[in-house]
Amino acid sequence: MNIADLASAPGRRFPAGRLSQRLVGPGLPIAADGFCLGHVILDPSGGQVPWHCHPNEEIYMVLEGEAEIVVSQDVQTLSAGQVVYIPGGEYHQLTNRSNRAVRFLYCYSPSGDVDHWRQELDGTLARAGVDAPCLPSGAAPQFSGGESE
Repeated sequence: MNIADLASAPGRRFPAGRLSQRLVGPGLPIAADGFCLGHVILDPSGGQVPWHCHPNEEIYMVLEGEAEIVVSQDVQTLSAGQVVYIPGGEYHQLTNRSNRAVRFLYCYSPSGDVDHWRQELDGTLARAGVDAPCLPSGAAPQFSGGESE
């Protein structure tokens, strides 16, 4: 039996203000082939999963706090206990607009690393309104390598 323990799972800091702990997927304590699962803490006041797109179906489940979710051109607030479905191929972004940390789980299929992680770390994320569709009016600006646009 494989068990992943959040308390001992290594984390990775991302420039957009979040800590991500991968728990399930290839090469992880639970090495599922069909999906990945992870835990994320968004920093207060702007921590973000920046505007990006990938072919994987995905869900986010907020465990603590509330955050702004954008999927395509729809902007809403997710609160603790709520889950959002993100179809594969849809641009999406999650932003903490509060002064408290937000904790959430992500699960996507198929498993493996998604490109936007490396792109964010390398500073090569597609930019909203330039290399990617514009964010809808009223949405938090996309983090882009140290400055918001």
